[in-house]
Amino acid sequence: MHTKGKKIKIFSGNSNPELARNICAEIGLPLGDAEVTSFSDGEIAVNINETVRGVDVFIIQSTSIPNVNNFLMELLIMIDACKRASAGRITAVIPYYGYARQDRKAKARDPISAKLVANLLTAAGADRVLTMDLHAAQIQGYFDIPVDHLVGGPILADYFSNKQIEDLVIVSPDLGSVARSRKFAEMLDAPIAIIDKRRPKANMSEIMNVIGDVAGKNVILIDDMIDTAGTIVNAAKALKGLGAKDVYACCTHAVLSGPAIERIKDSGIDELVVLDTIYQKDRDKLDNLVQLSVAGIFAESIRRIFNNDSVSKLFD
Repeated sequence: MHTKGKKIKIFSGNSNPELARNICAEIGLPLGDAEVTSFSDGEIAVNINETVRGVDVFIIQSTSIPNVNNFLMELLIMIDACKRASAGRITAVIPYYGYARQDRKAKARDPISAKLVANLLTAAGADRVLTMDLHAAQIQGYFDIPVDHLVGGPILADYFSNKQIEDLVIVSPDLGSVARSRKFAEMLDAPIAIIDKRRPKANMSEIMNVIGDVAGKNVILIDDMIDTAGTIVNAAKALKGLGAKDVYACCTHAVLSGPAIERIKDSGIDELVVLDTIYQKDRDKLDNLVQLSVAGIFAESIRRIFNNDSVSKLFD
């Protein structure tokens, strides 16, 4: 793809090459030739096997499981390699931004790791960032470079809209997800309910109360991410106990770490709908898992960034 003498190249690290290939297919470009390997002691080695001098470079890499820190280092080193090879502009395309949950000091002597990662990306040489559904939208302000923030809600809403589910209620799994759930409910023209819970410690949740009417209703639980699945599974069980019929769950980022797969199997969730921002190597283990692609929206966003067009108009 060329525009007024400009060139574009897209590279990928090892976190989600399947998504990177799909994005390139949507744009009509080959995936750039880059080797990202490790020495025997674990150091990461990067070889960019084609020229990037003066090129608009996009590096696609989620900082996700199974090795968040390795994938982050791969991204940083790839950015540095392109910077030192005189790339014209470097955009870090991060479908899932790791460390986003560490966005504030919840208690004394806590780090703000989301800000540290932003500093590292900038120091490595990134000129802008393209990401989706940050855990907290204010993380955009941690960067001193432009950030394009995509939302996955419309993709999920389109899927459920086509199912034409009757007696539908959108359920927020906690108070922090109320704004997201309300927007989702508006897209589907459905009422909302809210689960009030407390979290005794990290990765553990306990349901306290359900605000709203779910008896005899089909419900959709929505969150930005599902990690160990404790919150979403406890919510599903509480809703079933209150007389909900079919329980659907959806999220943008399916982290699915630790006991998540086994918990979801035994949860009573009829369908779990996720986006492919994180590669799911265990997707065959869940019969009720539906994965929707973000390749189209990322491809269009890359086109718009390359052409200096508005990205926000995608959501008007």
